[in-house]
Amino acid sequence: MSEPHRQRKMAESFGVDTERYDRTRPSYPDALMERIVAASPGPDVVDVGCGTGIVARQLRAAGCTVLGVEPDARMAEFARRGGFEVDVATFEAWDDAGRRFDAVVAGQAWHWVDPVEGAAKAARVLRPGGLLAVFWHIFQMPDEVFDAFAEVYQRVVPDSPVPVQAAKQPLNVYEQMSARISDGIRDTTGFGEPDHWRYEWERYYSRDEWLDQIPTSGVLTQLPPDKLAEVQKSVGAAIDGMGGGFTMPYVTVAVTASRQP
Repeated sequence: MSEPHRQRKMAESFGVDTERYDRTRPSYPDALMERIVAASPGPDVVDVGCGTGIVARQLRAAGCTVLGVEPDARMAEFARRGGFEVDVATFEAWDDAGRRFDAVVAGQAWHWVDPVEGAAKAARVLRPGGLLAVFWHIFQMPDEVFDAFAEVYQRVVPDSPVPVQAAKQPLNVYEQMSARISDGIRDTTGFGEPDHWRYEWERYYSRDEWLDQIPTSGVLTQLPPDKLAEVQKSVGAAIDGMGGGFTMPYVTVAVTASRQP
């Protein structure tokens, strides 16, 4: 899946269970949010692919005013219940109505945006000195958990276009994605040279906590219930074999660039 932004069915599938998504998806390191606020010339932020409002809530707590842009109406409605204004649109097609902002951010979402069109749109809506910051969580599942997932997924979805085995080396996948996004920024008039930020942390998951989160993965949101149950059963058995839980190492990585005068 070399151009994920073209996979619109998957990109707009996360609203199938908004409550689960919001409950199980991790938030972002406070140090990242603080750095975004410090690097922005003001408090007005556009959150691209805002989902249920996980990033927006953190930025609001840091003093920002956040407008969400979200292509999935179900996710947008959840974020609105949290007190956010959300426009339902892809970022590329979004009508900015002449508004200008101090930062454009995207948490776990910019790979669903065309890297060139998205960067050009961000340059247009940012004030001089404004910040584009797009970021992701990268996690390395224990081998036992990953192997169980890959085996059952390939068995229940043999024709999937997603190269699941590639995810066993997630940093390699990110490096390819980061290079594509950085090139999109460089190809856009108005930005300085992209910068890269990195934050390492970890989180413990019990068996039930991990099985609760995995249905929010893009490769699983469209599975019928019986196939999803088969995936969860296999992964759950692997976690049981590890003692009922595991500690997941995370790296939160960001690509950033400043809007030049």
